[in-house]
Amino acid sequence: MNVPFGDLRRQVLSIRDEVDEAIGKVLDKAWFVFGENVEAFEQEFSGYCGVKFGVGVGSGTEAIHLALLACGVQPGDEVITVANTAVPTISAISFANAVPVFVDIDPDSYTMDPSKIEEKITEKTKVILPVHLYGQSADMAPILDIAEQHGLKVVEDACQAHGAEYKGQKVGSFGDIGCFSFYPSKNLGAYGDGGMVVTNSETTAVQLKMLRNYGQKKRYYHTTKGFNSRLDEMQAAILKVKLNYLNKWNERRRRIAALYEERITCGPIVKPREMAYAKHMYHLYVIRTPRRDRLQKHLREQGIGTLIHYPVPVHLQVAYQDLGVKEGALPVTETAAKEILSLPMFPELTDEEVGYICEAINSFIPARAA
Repeated sequence: MNVPFGDLRRQVLSIRDEVDEAIGKVLDKAWFVFGENVEAFEQEFSGYCGVKFGVGVGSGTEAIHLALLACGVQPGDEVITVANTAVPTISAISFANAVPVFVDIDPDSYTMDPSKIEEKITEKTKVILPVHLYGQSADMAPILDIAEQHGLKVVEDACQAHGAEYKGQKVGSFGDIGCFSFYPSKNLGAYGDGGMVVTNSETTAVQLKMLRNYGQKKRYYHTTKGFNSRLDEMQAAILKVKLNYLNKWNERRRRIAALYEERITCGPIVKPREMAYAKHMYHLYVIRTPRRDRLQKHLREQGIGTLIHYPVPVHLQVAYQDLGVKEGALPVTETAAKEILSLPMFPELTDEEVGYICEAINSFIPARAA
């Protein structure tokens, strides 16, 4: 049996007729930018998150970039975040000409360790940017408390956490701004790039709408220096269809995670932990073992696709050596990067395929003595 790491085609086929109809309506109207689908999806998705306003943008990276600018970040300001994330999180900080300041992660959740934040705060700090990684929320209560005590803004990177919850409330709704990506492989993915910024501040929403559209509130009248970062009508129409299925797909992800939890029985494999405060939506199912590379090779030989999210922490990437953060500065992050492995996780994965993956993992352990 061959099991791919992901298979978007299965999902496309399952909703093809509805998507074709939605695309057809956009083509019939021939209105492709800032139309009724974008406006409707902004309302529907922000409502889904429990937030008043949504602003569609070009990508998750741009969502974070524009969110930082809307929070008043200026060149040289510092943004506290984690190195255990996709590089685009940090790219967005760079786009804002700000400086990322890294804190280590909690070893169980792989998200920001709140106890490490205050020691990194300086007079240049403007924003705390927690990442809800793999589909699980960061521990928001202490993060919000620290931000309030120091007069800092909080921008949530929820690009991997559509529908995830913290203490019964959806992520993206806690900070000043929440940021989402609709990259095709996300729990809610477009058929191209796309993103969304959500906020409860009408003033911030208006500012974000100007920033995404060349700084203009009225056409050809520019009140600020802006960018071109727009969610288009076609993607919004597709996402409107898919949003109706998000809860169903998320619950299927949780069911697959439960099967992994039950059927992976070998002791040396550390399985992901759903934190007591969280409802994990398993954008990724990430296991851990010191023998990661050998296990990945073993699974590849069994026809099972895996990936590593992420093999090199951002502070050790060549592109970010100018930050001067040396190896050893973030020990929990660095150790995790050497041991983590992402197993296949998508809603259309069958129970049979999950069982095959678990058997392959369990069969790897006897080979340890060889």
